[in-house]
Amino acid sequence: MRVLAICQDELVIRSLDEVLLPSFEVDFLVESRPLARRLHDAGIEVSAGDPRRIDTYLKADITPNTCFIVEDNGKRSVKKVLDAIHDAGGTLIYVLHTGKRGNAKMDGDGDITHLSVAELLRPALVTELSRSLTRARVQQYQRYFMDADRVLILLHNDPDPDALASGLALRNLLRRTKTTAIIGAMQGVTRPENLRMANMLDIQVEQITPASFSGFDRVATVDVQPHYFGGMLDRADLVIDHHPEHPGYSAVFKDIRADYGSTSTILTEHLRAVDVNISERTATAMLYAIKSDTLFFARHTNRVDLEAFTFLYPLADAALIRKMEGAEITLERLEYVTRATQNGLLRDQVFTAFLGEAPREDFIPYTADFFLQLEDVKWTIIAGFVGTMLIVSVRNLGYSRNAGEFVKRWFADIGSAGGHRAMAKAVVPVEKFRQKFGDLHAAEITARIAEMAEQFLREPAADKKKEPVTR
Repeated sequence: MRVLAICQDELVIRSLDEVLLPSFEVDFLVESRPLARRLHDAGIEVSAGDPRRIDTYLKADITPNTCFIVEDNGKRSVKKVLDAIHDAGGTLIYVLHTGKRGNAKMDGDGDITHLSVAELLRPALVTELSRSLTRARVQQYQRYFMDADRVLILLHNDPDPDALASGLALRNLLRRTKTTAIIGAMQGVTRPENLRMANMLDIQVEQITPASFSGFDRVATVDVQPHYFGGMLDRADLVIDHHPEHPGYSAVFKDIRADYGSTSTILTEHLRAVDVNISERTATAMLYAIKSDTLFFARHTNRVDLEAFTFLYPLADAALIRKMEGAEITLERLEYVTRATQNGLLRDQVFTAFLGEAPREDFIPYTADFFLQLEDVKWTIIAGFVGTMLIVSVRNLGYSRNAGEFVKRWFADIGSAGGHRAMAKAVVPVEKFRQKFGDLHAAEITARIAEMAEQFLREPAADKKKEPVTR
């Protein structure tokens, strides 16, 4: 989220820089070139220009989501500055009053929020700015989708609770019904607990094909980005996701927050920003999704996930959530745990196993999660063939090397690979895997993956390679 602050006082600039970072990307615009050079030498992002000229803001590459903070020190009117911002397309404008004469509102500035110096120093300022930016973003895509007859809310293959809940939440945000906004996936729900959730909450997921994309006026993806579909979808109207951002597609609107534990957390903020009434069904789905994606806050959890959970809890049906969770252990799943036990390798707290052929993809991440619970296991890397694809699921305790970097290191050149620090996944055509690594039998695949892990974990981390040498 970007903030462009138009200020002339160095103390105000330094205060804003300290308050707003690192929550926002902050740039400053000043008139004085000597002040700009001094602040730049201090490590503050600043440029010099005339704040009363429209082209100053056009050169600053502003977008409809850019937030403006204009300092009003009371010495001269800021009306021309505000007019220039409006004419350049700015809509999110805050006037920060720092002078005695700068507190009176001007006529026709109803869309401008006024702040005092006292409010600048309060932590609530960051919350207010975040809420405003989110509200503007949601209102923009709501208007964009308003005139569409048919909308597709596209989920990833075999949708999990976070995808299902996010699809339901977005349909509410767009004020659509199940007939005007279809929740779809190219491969439907198969995991028992996810089927139970979909059935209990009446979330219908229609199976679609890439050929049907053109039949929709707008396409949104939630909990997934278009690159996931391997070139079948190179453009989307809206992308909302909590996985690391990937290139290879275009989007009219997108909200990607890789530091969030679930996409449902992002959509909770969207719903709250525009004061949409959240039904018990939607709240239940989203609460269950946040619990599921964060393993009840045991992995990749952010403060905002806890805030979303706290907000949704009184709105949800806790008894229904307990019923949806049910018992995840089945004889079918235990068969693959047994395979991993018999064929796996444990070296230096890394457990690797190749499961062979599996009828469903969910057996592989389930096995990875299962073995991460064992004593002396800090990493699990489980692979298996599902149809013509090799699926690799990686889990770790979250405080060591990045699981997403591991799958990218070995599989990004031959398939889809990515994820977070504590969990990641690669999907690779079996033929391409064999071309790169050879026609290995089961035990050899397990051993090869163990070698990959050993080599990766011995290499210096990518972020550490860039650290300067200190003397």
